[in-house]
Amino acid sequence: MNWLILLGAGAVEVAWAQSIKPTEGFTRPFPTLVCLVLMFAAVFLLSLSMRTLPVGTAYVVFTGIGAAGAIVLGIAVHGDPVSAGRLTALGLIVGGVALAHATGVSA
Repeated sequence: MNWLILLGAGAVEVAWAQSIKPTEGFTRPFPTLVCLVLMFAAVFLLSLSMRTLPVGTAYVVFTGIGAAGAIVLGIAVHGDPVSAGRLTALGLIVGGVALAHATGVSA
């Protein structure tokens, strides 16, 4: 169950990362509120997953999901450039998250 919570935390982190730019430097009240709520929710879910998962494993998976999601959404939604380097980085991130999961505890 904690792995599912951690996956949810990672998904919320991806949403949080995407919510930062619309705040325009935290000058727009509603987008700023959305950003802060998503930030709180991501860290709250991460903390719940750490009840039984090792801190290092949980944090690596959490940030890996966020990083991979940011790359994918940047390319798909924002038209960020696609390059061999970015795709290699994405593959390494996904591989690292999979390895952290495979070598973590099965809580």
